[in-house]
Amino acid sequence: MMRRHIAAAAAGIALGAAAIGTHAQPLTEIKISYQPAVYWAVPFYAAAEKGWYAEMGLKPVFSTFPAGVPQIAASASGSWDVGALGSVPATLGAARYHLLMIGISNDESDGNAIVATAKTAASFEKNPASVKGQTIVLTANSTGDYAVQSCLHKWGLQKTDVTIKSMGQAEIMSAMSSGNADLGGLWAPNTYTMEEKTGAKQICSGKDAGAAVPGAIVARADYAKEHPENVAKFLAVYLRAWNWLNAHQPEAIAMMKKFYDQGGVTISEASMKKEFSTRPTYDLAGQLKIMKRPPGGKSEVDDWFTKIGAFMQANGTFPKAPEADKFVTDQYMKMIDADPKLKAFANRAD
Repeated sequence: MMRRHIAAAAAGIALGAAAIGTHAQPLTEIKISYQPAVYWAVPFYAAAEKGWYAEMGLKPVFSTFPAGVPQIAASASGSWDVGALGSVPATLGAARYHLLMIGISNDESDGNAIVATAKTAASFEKNPASVKGQTIVLTANSTGDYAVQSCLHKWGLQKTDVTIKSMGQAEIMSAMSSGNADLGGLWAPNTYTMEEKTGAKQICSGKDAGAAVPGAIVARADYAKEHPENVAKFLAVYLRAWNWLNAHQPEAIAMMKKFYDQGGVTISEASMKKEFSTRPTYDLAGQLKIMKRPPGGKSEVDDWFTKIGAFMQANGTFPKAPEADKFVTDQYMKMIDADPKLKAFANRAD
């Protein structure tokens, strides 16, 4: 675990070093938080490597976290301005730390799942009800937790029908690899690591259970209010990076491998291709479409986060879930759309 944290820190340093470059004009610092070796963070790395932050007049300073809960806690001190994380900790961040959800990083419904060990997977797949009475190790208040409970509901089971033990993702993989746990709530690329190295199998994902699991792009509310133009530029860079990654997959795979290696994760090229094929992303038009609210109604994104909030409230995370339309905002996507130069930059794929 400690080695992974060191690797994560190294990845952040490498990102920051790549982003600085040499430019005549002064750049505006923006502090970006993320988790290393995850699919939705690859655009941060790509943009730094390509120098796109500097093109927008920004100087990114990166910080990394092992999971979403410590990441949102760090926002309270202003240690970061914008970033990306899972939708469950993003909702918690909205409730406790006034975080705004300003975009969707990717659809990770298929990338959060219950994984069973090689010796038990066939049995659980044949009879999902046999999961009753079993122990599931997962990371509490995470998208993995949301996927696990969604799968339980699909099988006609409740959280009380199983024993839940909370631990970090690395600890879950260790417990399953050593035979101390048969079922784990994992997210990609950890799911692929378990499949490739131990023969474990994903037996139910959020997508299988009909649960939308979006990844969230977030900003501190006070920072966004004081520096809306920086938030819009940050989003434009992120969107362009996804456009480039999707349009240049062979180069993107090579870049992803380097990024994952820095974060201490090694998976096959086939699994990296699976990341692209199973986790849709959104360009500017797509973001505006899923975030658009009809008169007096809710957006598609509002609906996703309302359901996530209900799950968290049922878990006892907070007495009342925050209303999605109070923290989900398309203001900064609209700023990009209204600025011809910014819009053209965001829509580029070269």
